[in-house]
Amino acid sequence: MLTAEELERYARHIVLREVGGPGQAALKRARVLVVGAGGLGAPALLYLAAAGVGTIGVIDDDAVSLANLQRQVIHGTPDVGRLKVATAAEAIAKLNPHVTVETHPRRLTAANALDVISRYDLIADGSDNFETRYLVSDACYFAQKPLVTAAVGTFDGTLTTIRAHERAADGRPLPTYRCLFPEPPPAGTVPACAEAGILGALTGVLGSLMALEVIREIVGFGEGLVGRLLMIDARALRFHTLSYGWDPHNPLSGEKPTIGDLSVHGG
Repeated sequence: MLTAEELERYARHIVLREVGGPGQAALKRARVLVVGAGGLGAPALLYLAAAGVGTIGVIDDDAVSLANLQRQVIHGTPDVGRLKVATAAEAIAKLNPHVTVETHPRRLTAANALDVISRYDLIADGSDNFETRYLVSDACYFAQKPLVTAAVGTFDGTLTTIRAHERAADGRPLPTYRCLFPEPPPAGTVPACAEAGILGALTGVLGSLMALEVIREIVGFGEGLVGRLLMIDARALRFHTLSYGWDPHNPLSGEKPTIGDLSVHGG
C-alpha cells in the first residue's frame, strides 16, 4: 500500500494510465541491483530512487575521485576519497527516504555474483569493462534474472535488455548477451575512459535510459528492448535500433552449451 505522502510524491506517475496505482505499487515492491555507481550507475540510481523503487542494491568497490565528478552526478566534491556505495546511499536517502538502499562495497566476482544477484528481481549493469559485463550477463542467466545493460564509449552508447532464461512466444530461447557480442574485443583494443576520455552528459543520457528501461520492465508497458540494441551517436545525436536474436551456437544457451557455471570467469 502507498501512504498519503507517497501518493503525493508519485502523483505524476499515478495519473499516467500506463503506470497508475498498480504500477507504482509494483515499483515499491521491486528489488533492483545496480552494478557500478559510476557514470551510468549514478543517474540510474537517482532516477530509480525518485521513481520509488522500493529496494535498490548498489555494488561497487571504488572510492570517489575528483576525476569522477565530471559525470558521476550522485557524488559531490566533499565525497572525494569515500566509498561510492556509501555516498550513493546518502544521496538516495536525501532524495527519497521511502527507498531502502543495500550497499555491497566490493567487486562483483565469479565467487559472489550468484549470491548477490539472486537477492534481486532485476539487474541494471552500468559497469565499465567487458569482463564484468560478461560475468553479470552469465550470472543473470543462471540466476534467471532479467538484465538491463548499458555501455558507453567516447561519443557513443548502447542499451539492451536480456531475458535469456525465458523463451519467446514461438518457443525459441530469447537471446543472451553472448548472442549479441560473442566475444569481448581483444585486450588493449578498447582504451579505458581515462585514456580515451568520455563525454559526461552522454553517461547521463544512457544512465537515465537504463533507469527508464528498468521502470518499463517492472511496470510492464511499452515495447521493451529484449532482442533490440539501442545505439546512440552523440556526435550526430542520432538514435538507431539493431534487432538481434538467439544464436544456436552461443556457448551459454545454445544447442551445445559449453558454459555450465561461472568458473569460466575465474575465482
